[in-house]
Amino acid sequence: MAVYNPAAMLPGGQPGPWGDPVVIDYTQRDVLLYAVGIGIEDLRYTFEKHPGFAVFPTFAIRWGGAGAPIDPTAIPPSPGPLNIDAERDITMLHPLPLEGRVSVRSRVISVHPRGKGSGFVETESQVTDEQGRVCIRMVNGSFRRGVQALGDIEPFIGLGQAPAGRVTVPERAPDLETSAQIARNQAHLYRLSGDYNPLHIDPAAARFGGFETPILHGLCTFGHCAQLLLAALCDGDPARFRRLKVRFSSPVYPGDTLRVLAWRESAQRVVFEARVGDQAVVSNAWFEFA
Repeated sequence: MAVYNPAAMLPGGQPGPWGDPVVIDYTQRDVLLYAVGIGIEDLRYTFEKHPGFAVFPTFAIRWGGAGAPIDPTAIPPSPGPLNIDAERDITMLHPLPLEGRVSVRSRVISVHPRGKGSGFVETESQVTDEQGRVCIRMVNGSFRRGVQALGDIEPFIGLGQAPAGRVTVPERAPDLETSAQIARNQAHLYRLSGDYNPLHIDPAAARFGGFETPILHGLCTFGHCAQLLLAALCDGDPARFRRLKVRFSSPVYPGDTLRVLAWRESAQRVVFEARVGDQAVVSNAWFEFA
């Protein structure tokens, strides 16, 4: 029976090779649909004729890992409902064009067995525009569960080759608290951006994945955190977005109220948690901005 074999994937513990670039074409409609899918109401992102119309900075997050060379003997495939987002980290170096063509190249940077047929896989990706500029850098981590049997979602530490470390929020009142009501059809909208994992819409798939009902996409939660923080700290200005890093610690469900609590570390950085009630759903998180 197949098992995780990190040594076969990453000899010497070094990152794997870059994969061939994946060419991605997107339209203005894709940009608008993504913004609506993460609950944005700001017309800069939802109305194409707005004088400040822009691509929301986390738009590229769904391309994380595209084209990464993955050896199936080292990392066996996992069914969609058992493949769970765990960590995401995105840095905006240049804004993406309003529509057009970009290329994405990715590589595997670490593999961690987690027992019970589960593993944690991290990839790094770069998004380059047609002028050859690297616009976006991303690191994403996902749990591959149920390779041998249904695995547990276990805690983990670290972010592979990327700068990391645990983030502990201060034991004082937050400097900022903001919130959003997650629409009951939010997952139905977000999936139209291209994430058709049935875990987020099909009750049977959700039960197979270990959840009572379909859960919100982790990347939809990610987008909500991004838009709430950018609005509260940067007046929604996309040019001020620099970096957002999160760990998904518990699922969010359509209909939940998502609360984001942030503590200032400097004039350009906050650490934060997102909570549903008193339960942390996003932790080990920070946002950097201009």
